[in-house]
Amino acid sequence: MSKPAFSFEFFPAKTDQGREKLLSTFDELNTLSPTYFSVTYGAGGSTRSRTLDIVQALSTRGDTDIAPHMSCIGDDKSEIAELLEHYKSLGINRLVALRGDLPSGQVGMGELPFALDLVKFIREHSGDRFRIEVAAYPEMHPQARSFEFDVDNLVNKFQAGANAAITQFFYNADSYLYLRDTLEKRGINTIDQPLVAGIMPITNSSNLIRFADSCGADIPRYVRKQLFDYGDDSKAIREFGFDVVYRLCERLISEGVPAMHFYSMNKVEPNKRLVEALGLTA
Repeated sequence: MSKPAFSFEFFPAKTDQGREKLLSTFDELNTLSPTYFSVTYGAGGSTRSRTLDIVQALSTRGDTDIAPHMSCIGDDKSEIAELLEHYKSLGINRLVALRGDLPSGQVGMGELPFALDLVKFIREHSGDRFRIEVAAYPEMHPQARSFEFDVDNLVNKFQAGANAAITQFFYNADSYLYLRDTLEKRGINTIDQPLVAGIMPITNSSNLIRFADSCGADIPRYVRKQLFDYGDDSKAIREFGFDVVYRLCERLISEGVPAMHFYSMNKVEPNKRLVEALGLTA
């Protein structure tokens, strides 16, 4: 059985100290030989300058591909085109194309209100210059009208030129497998246009539950209950969390997952521990 590829997500640090720590984290995780690192982009481009800074710093720090997130809601085409040209100048060849969230107080949706519009525009503007990753939701986007509507949207993004989709994090492998099977039935060849499993390590119960509740990701009842029972025992939470995520990844690997994208939270551990324990680097 072939080993899946893997990659990591970073978010831009807010301080100089955080930036230096992020660069150090990059150096350590880069020794594992991931396929790429993605860098997030705040609502309405609210972290634009910090994202551009980190993307530029990382792209010159190693040979591993850097994939900037690009959101489109609230932006106009000229702003997106300018950003695409900038990334070309840096030698960037991979992007994560997202709708994004409107910043607080902003009402206009912009010229490209949905990720599908952004994928189409990138292809119109830059042809096949960039490999485009998009978002997928095994447990349905919280704003989608239905699961079928959500799948339609993902299929449309693939047909518009997306090369792969990265899922929202999940802890139920069956939800990922069901989405993958549904895409196959809809005519998407998930070998050529893979569904990458988004993996969120568990290190902090309150942060995880708050984040999951805000984005519609399900945490199984037994996981929630065990995390609650551990209270403030951070070591027990980390060990339990590692076991839960390790078993999830093992199941996905046994089912032929093509790649896993780790939401690193800008940390070396437990991401390095998981990758090494799963034998992805051997």
